[in-house]
Amino acid sequence: MSNIKTAMRHEALETSARIAEQLATNKPKIIDITEKIRQFDPKFVVLVGRGTSDHAALFAKYLFEVETGLAVASAAPSVATTFGKCLKLEQALVIVISQSGQSPDLIEYMQMANKSGAFTVAIANDTSSPLAKSCHHVIPILVGPETAVAATKSYLGSLSAILQLVSHLAESADLMKAVTEIPNALEQAITSPEILKHSDIANIDHCVVIGRGFGFAIGMEIALKLKEICAIQAECFSSAEFLHGPVRIISDNFHVLDILVNDETIEMHRPQSSQLQRRGAIVTHLSCEAEWIHPRIEPLAIMQRFYLDLEQIGREMGLNPDKPEGLSKVTQTR
Repeated sequence: MSNIKTAMRHEALETSARIAEQLATNKPKIIDITEKIRQFDPKFVVLVGRGTSDHAALFAKYLFEVETGLAVASAAPSVATTFGKCLKLEQALVIVISQSGQSPDLIEYMQMANKSGAFTVAIANDTSSPLAKSCHHVIPILVGPETAVAATKSYLGSLSAILQLVSHLAESADLMKAVTEIPNALEQAITSPEILKHSDIANIDHCVVIGRGFGFAIGMEIALKLKEICAIQAECFSSAEFLHGPVRIISDNFHVLDILVNDETIEMHRPQSSQLQRRGAIVTHLSCEAEWIHPRIEPLAIMQRFYLDLEQIGREMGLNPDKPEGLSKVTQTR
């Protein structure tokens, strides 16, 4: 195994310190924005993102709906760009998530949302970007420059910013307290045992990732990273949806990565995971064993450990996790 010190590993390891700074710095801004959102009184939420940021948006969808009761829709930026339509968003809270803030389609969508009367917020790492400037308010991710193509700290920083925003919007003292524990949860994940080893995915070219609720949300990011770093065709499903047809692909020795989040979904998810084992699948469980970690924070701890494990696996495969072949850090779509 190469001893190269990758940017991906360095950036993953600094996440907890960056998020600690983010939470402290952003708190007054979060309080101000949530008060303005209450005054606006949105009837629904629209989330906008691409790639890893879209996976953060899926996490945000579950969080908004579970904690605030607001219905959430996922935006299709092409409706505004390719089809040239202006949606009726005058009662919507529209939130865009982006590391670079450079993608033209996201900028155009948010400009459309502003014209339609929406309350617009950008969760952005580059607060001077065109996308950030296109919104009414900006919540900085504040994790510093990210040079590795595979996002790590910007994804977890996006989730922590979303958690801080929703905890205040929901006025949940329990969730607010849990948010302050994110840096400690990530630090514990760093020193915890591996949850994925090279031997778990050696010599495979495809696999399935399953999870439920928040586990499904991070599963989308896990599947993407398996593609980016290891060139493994990984597809993520909600464990409930997987039984509606896709389970047909399971046969002896088919590899499944099973995300276990100890929250309200666990009792429904476990039997579905066990069913795949009975069908002959090789199931690897990805979980966090620290019982003190709040269930809404647990997915972040799983991702922290997964990023470090996958970086090591990539190096063991002779790959460069920082520069996956054919990919670039900033992707601009229209």
